[in-house]
Amino acid sequence: GVSISNQIKSLQKGTDILIATPGRLLDLLHQGHIDTRHIATLILDEADRMVDMGFIKDVRTIINRLPAKRQNVLFTATLSNEIRKFSQSVLLNPEVVEIESVNKHKEVIDQSIYFVSRQDKRKLLTEILKERHADNVLVFMRTKRGADRLAKTLQKSNINTASIHGDKSQNQRENALAGFKQKKIRVLVATDLAARGIDISQLPLVVNYDLPDTPETYIHRIGRTGRAGENGLAFSFCSEEDKSMLQQINRHLNTSIRVQKDHPYHVNLN
Repeated sequence: GVSISNQIKSLQKGTDILIATPGRLLDLLHQGHIDTRHIATLILDEADRMVDMGFIKDVRTIINRLPAKRQNVLFTATLSNEIRKFSQSVLLNPEVVEIESVNKHKEVIDQSIYFVSRQDKRKLLTEILKERHADNVLVFMRTKRGADRLAKTLQKSNINTASIHGDKSQNQRENALAGFKQKKIRVLVATDLAARGIDISQLPLVVNYDLPDTPETYIHRIGRTGRAGENGLAFSFCSEEDKSMLQQINRHLNTSIRVQKDHPYHVNLN
């Protein structure tokens, strides 16, 4: 997303390793600024997000420009059916390496579900933030607009908050994340896409304000806490609209996440 002219100058000097987003890489390829004949290794990072964002057509176009003889490496935080199909089309007899499992999250992350109506979610989150003394809290939301609205609401309650999502500039996202890591910002409200690069070794609490669309994304979200040998907390809000998603998560985890009933906004969703 930055100036392409500076990138062209860097490429002209010679490059050993090139890190690129699909769109910009295609631009440079079409303009003839990249010679792909000598590329020996292709690494596809965050492949699950590339699928979710519709980048696969661009990725396939790029792959078709590369030498047939090369090494492919694919990294993904989740392994959906779409990712399996995609990996089978670009990888040949791959070795599969898994570095985390569902059981790991069970052991080090204390997970709770709060049954609450949609209209009371903001009040419940505010109460939790007032009761808990966590220096950093990462809150996941489904939409960009919702993330901005929630951040403004928490700011009005004198809770230092920032939001990050795809509509924010790179500088805005970097500044928000830096403030969060330095504990100048207590609460960071993020969409799934914007939260991909968040890696904080001592993040005490993750809140799923909205339950995600897939169990794999749930695991990725709560995996932001309980890192580097630390214990973590993960609270999730479940309204009537989220019941089917919670059932999928419980089936995927092969357990039932504990329901917290001791709060003023509890509703019976059984």
